[in-house]
Amino acid sequence: MNVETPIPIVDGVVPASETTSSWQVVAAVVRGVRHEASGIPCQDACHWRMASEGVLIAAVADGASSAAHSEIGSAVATQAAIDTLCAVQCLTDDPHDLTRWEQHLTEALKAAVIAIQNEADSRQLPVRDLATTLILVIATPQVTVAVQIGDGAVVVGDRNGKLIALTSPLVGDYVNETDFLCSPNLLKIAQGRYWPIAPRFVAIFSDGLQRLALQMPEADPHPGFFSPLFKFVSETTEPSSAEDQLKTFLQSPRLRARTDDDTTLLLAHLPGE
Repeated sequence: MNVETPIPIVDGVVPASETTSSWQVVAAVVRGVRHEASGIPCQDACHWRMASEGVLIAAVADGASSAAHSEIGSAVATQAAIDTLCAVQCLTDDPHDLTRWEQHLTEALKAAVIAIQNEADSRQLPVRDLATTLILVIATPQVTVAVQIGDGAVVVGDRNGKLIALTSPLVGDYVNETDFLCSPNLLKIAQGRYWPIAPRFVAIFSDGLQRLALQMPEADPHPGFFSPLFKFVSETTEPSSAEDQLKTFLQSPRLRARTDDDTTLLLAHLPGE
């Protein structure tokens, strides 16, 4: 499997044992002006954790605007997927074993679906009321793997400054067309990618930012968007202050003039030579 071959299938926790070689992560979720005006809650969710051996596990989800309680679905899906991946022992035994990555990501997707179904049952709601997209990323010092259901994207950068869209938004026949996690064709619509180059930067974002971050229709990363953001995360020394700065950026009039949707952005940098 290579970058073009699909896999068939905000909060963060940093363990006290993490070393100085761990990823630097800054993430923010902001409610869009359209949702503010309509009194609709923010439907995006973001969750990340640092696992052992310098592994970053992150998830971003965007609840369907047409679903009555999609903010619940996005939160439940990201939490369940991260919990499942963090429970894997020796996640990076062989970072180039594609079959194992496919298995791990498939199990995480299935766990997210089950969690949404259980949450819907407990609330006596139809599953469609919790419809959400989901992006999962496992970034190691050697490789990056990702799986995506629906819109949004993952962009990675190497130590030579090369940017690549590891995943990209769905381009369908209709405006705002997308797929959601509880689709009966889940494993067929999942967009999986493997990047066998040591990453330096990772960005994960919901569809509220994709028109600014990607040059469509090719979905090429926009250097003018990512270069200052990657510089920002690489120079971060105080996480809480950096999160506030990222929220300020997402709430800026200039950005909001170009998108009225909820916006989620997770930036990660792996220090090193």
